[in-house]
Amino acid sequence: MHIAIAGNIGSGKTTLTKMLAAHYGWTPKFESVDYNPYLADFYEDMERWSFNLQVYFLNKRFKDVVDISKLDEVIIQDRTIYEDARIFAPNLHGMGLMSTRDFENYSDLFDLMMSLVNPPDLLIYLKSSIPNLVSQIQKRGREYEKSIRIDYITGLNERYENWIKDYKHNLLILDVDRIKFENRPEDFQEVTDKIVLKPEEIEERMKELKKLALAKTKPGEKPTMRWDRKYAIDQLRAERYNKGFRALFRKLYAKSNVKSPEYPVLETL
Repeated sequence: MHIAIAGNIGSGKTTLTKMLAAHYGWTPKFESVDYNPYLADFYEDMERWSFNLQVYFLNKRFKDVVDISKLDEVIIQDRTIYEDARIFAPNLHGMGLMSTRDFENYSDLFDLMMSLVNPPDLLIYLKSSIPNLVSQIQKRGREYEKSIRIDYITGLNERYENWIKDYKHNLLILDVDRIKFENRPEDFQEVTDKIVLKPEEIEERMKELKKLALAKTKPGEKPTMRWDRKYAIDQLRAERYNKGFRALFRKLYAKSNVKSPEYPVLETL
């Protein structure tokens, strides 16, 4: 299974990748830090080397996608192949640092590559405002990011928003202006709930709870059972807990002659 995280510079991709990998036991896939033979030349002459640099990145990302497709484990990836092709290459072209000929050639190559592989099973997009991105970039204090201009970040953000609104596959959008998953456990819990629980599943459980509450209510009395969204999520979360707990005990005692002990069961429907 392939889960990928996308978002602008400073949105929290790497942090969320690490947290979800640790929480679920997934295998993280981070951006390659191998030597890039074009990077120094690119910074010396961006217009001359932009195409070479982007093709190099595209090649590396495509190899990652192919490698991930061959694995049976759950892989969570920090940054996607889409961001090179839909955000950074178009941005270079828009700034006049990549010719139209090179950009069209690059885009054709990307489209061909994507026809040969599947999209991620789930794409998590970290949506952020410019002030929040600037604050996060300043907070982490990376030397090479100190010279990034706000208009550059703004341009990238606009491209991210335009790309994500047309994305046709499984997508989860997290508003990281509001959801501070790194610092607030309850916000990280919200993230994991959104990954595990589908909106239609929550709505269906709310309907079930309401039906049960009304069935248990005598004529003329007010219902005492809840059927609000939070309670429905708590019910579904408890079921996930029980299922996971049973699986854990089966795994621990499968190769043993010891009888599995009783385990707690949280209240559900």
